[in-house]
Amino acid sequence: MSVVTGPDGRDRCAWVGDDAEYRRYHDEEWGRPLHGDRPLFEKMSLEGFQAGLSWITILRKRPAFRDAFAAFDPRVVAAFGDDDIERLMADAGIVRNRAKILATIGNARIVTEMPEGALDALMWAYAPDGAERPRPRSFADLPTTTPESDALSRDLKRRGFRFVGSTTMYALMQSSGMVDDHLEGCWRAAGARA
Repeated sequence: MSVVTGPDGRDRCAWVGDDAEYRRYHDEEWGRPLHGDRPLFEKMSLEGFQAGLSWITILRKRPAFRDAFAAFDPRVVAAFGDDDIERLMADAGIVRNRAKILATIGNARIVTEMPEGALDALMWAYAPDGAERPRPRSFADLPTTTPESDALSRDLKRRGFRFVGSTTMYALMQSSGMVDDHLEGCWRAAGARA
C-alpha cells in the first residue's frame, strides 16, 4: 500500500499511518522547500539524532530539542561547554546520546565559521533535478541514498561535520524539499494539490 486515506478523505503517503502528528508533519512540512542556515542546521541536527530511531520519536521530542538547543541557533550552540553537555545528558526530553550531542555542538561551530547563507547554499547545491526522476509509486521505489546524498555527505564530512552519512543526508533532502518523494496518489505530490 503506497497511500492511506486520512479521516479528512485525503490520500497520503502510507508512512503517515493514522498518527495525527505525522499527518500534520506530512501535510505542512515534509517535502516543502526549507531554506536558511538555522532551519537547515536544525534539520541536520535532528536527522543526526534520529539515526537508529524512528522519526516520530524525534518529531515528538522536537519541542524539547528546540528548548535544549536554544532553537538551534548555531552561534548559541557553538558556545556550549561542559556544563551544557551535562545539562543535555540529563534532559529526559531529548535523545541523550553524548556522541550526537557533541556532534551537534561541533557542527554548530563549523556553521558559525561559514559565511551567512553558506550552509543553505552548500546543501541546496546538491539538490537533484527533479525532472530526471519519475514519481515514486511505492516505498520500494524510494532510495535510501543517491549519488547526490553521497556527494553532500562527503562534502560535509570533509568540512568536519559529523552524523551526516549519506542515508541521513537523503532523509534531510526528502524532509527539506530538495527532493519530492511524496508517492503517486498522495495529495501532496507535485501537481496534485487538492
